[in-house]
Amino acid sequence: MARTRWPGELPGAGWDRGVPLGYLKALAEYWTTTYDWRRHEAQLNDLPQFTTIIDGQNVHFVHVRSAEPEALPLIVTHGWPGSIVEFLDILGPLTDPAAHGGDPADAFHTSSPRPSPVSGSPARPTKRAGTSRESPEPGPS
Repeated sequence: MARTRWPGELPGAGWDRGVPLGYLKALAEYWTTTYDWRRHEAQLNDLPQFTTIIDGQNVHFVHVRSAEPEALPLIVTHGWPGSIVEFLDILGPLTDPAAHGGDPADAFHTSSPRPSPVSGSPARPTKRAGTSRESPEPGPS
């Protein structure tokens, strides 16, 4: 990021024409010098992660079970763009409410699937969602 060649910016455009250059430069500086990716990576890797096949599609998900035997199942989903990172602060209170000042009877077993298709994902969809028809081969681009 330190070698980025920054574009010019229209004077006075602000957010009307995209991300202001100053904001973007500050964000890049934060990612380069301050953000602790390894800490966040370790936090994500601590979560129980699985894959399964649903309707012929490989689905990746995080499944955090509660220790409470009567916990209810809860699917926690996010949209695009988004990720399980959005839920890191709520998984503990949902699966172990007693440790967070809540009632153990309010516990959940959580599952958080990753929506597909995902850029860079090794597993690509083989058919359109909600259909049983195989996706056609991509044509020339």
